[in-house]
Amino acid sequence: MLYFVLKYLHVVGAAVLLGTGSGIAFFMLAAHLGGKPSVIAGVARIVVIADFIFTATAVVAQPITGSLLVLHVGYSFWEGWIVWSMVLYVITGALWLPVVWMQMRLRDLASIAATKGSSLPPEYHRIFWLWFAFGIPAFIAVAAIVWLMIAKPQLALFDVGVIAELSWTLKSVA
Repeated sequence: MLYFVLKYLHVVGAAVLLGTGSGIAFFMLAAHLGGKPSVIAGVARIVVIADFIFTATAVVAQPITGSLLVLHVGYSFWEGWIVWSMVLYVITGALWLPVVWMQMRLRDLASIAATKGSSLPPEYHRIFWLWFAFGIPAFIAVAAIVWLMIAKPQLALFDVGVIAELSWTLKSVA
């Protein structure tokens, strides 16, 4: 029973990360393309809240449920698909943290422009395209993690026999 609870929570967390990420990207892009500062400010305000409620919760839950599943099932943390999942997860986090700040800044810049009745400043456009550029590899990384989680491919990171032989050779030389 514990296995199914952990797996359910892990799958839901993955769906939240993938779904919230793609939903946020869609709504931010649609608002941006509309070009109305008041709409962009409103959408960005909701996007920031969604990131803090849904994405942040899933970001915390995923490594916990994933680690518990690894231990419960008896996988090794050194299996290739698990290592690559963790590497991609760290990369995603490194891209996501600045994106959250960018979304807050986009929200603030659009809100100021809406209040003043002015157009969006150049800083907004620069940050938006940076946000977009960070989002693409982050989304691809999350999609790859989901694939790794489902497929569990045999990915050899290293050959243990070769490393043992190299270690023995180095000891005999020294």
